[in-house]
Amino acid sequence: MNTKIYKRVLILAGDLMHAAQRKDQTRFDNLYSELKQVCDDNENTDKDHPVQWETLADFTDDYTLAISIYEKALAKAEEINSKDFRSSIGFSVASLQVELGEEENAIEHLEKAKISCNKIADKELKDEIHALLETLKSA
Repeated sequence: MNTKIYKRVLILAGDLMHAAQRKDQTRFDNLYSELKQVCDDNENTDKDHPVQWETLADFTDDYTLAISIYEKALAKAEEINSKDFRSSIGFSVASLQVELGEEENAIEHLEKAKISCNKIADKELKDEIHALLETLKSA
């Protein structure tokens, strides 16, 4: 990923967290719009990367919209064959689907995330994927 864009996304994410913690909705909305613009500006260019879309989805309150953004991020993660992003994004999608009562869709995303996470270093994410999948399958 382009370093300049990565740093911008990272700074925006930190600023969004800060605005959310302070309950400053106006600042949050402005920062969110700026992050969305970064995503839109880089979409379908050589600077397009799943991290910007995943970050945008992370700060999207509307679960249905967040899932559609995560799906876009997931497609970009598949394009670059990133097991780390496929795992984290798949888990995020599944978590929202559980909140929406879409357990079957969540299981499908978790099954794919489970395959992707076999070769990643993030043990905590692996454990979360496996635990949620087992919980859903045993329900």
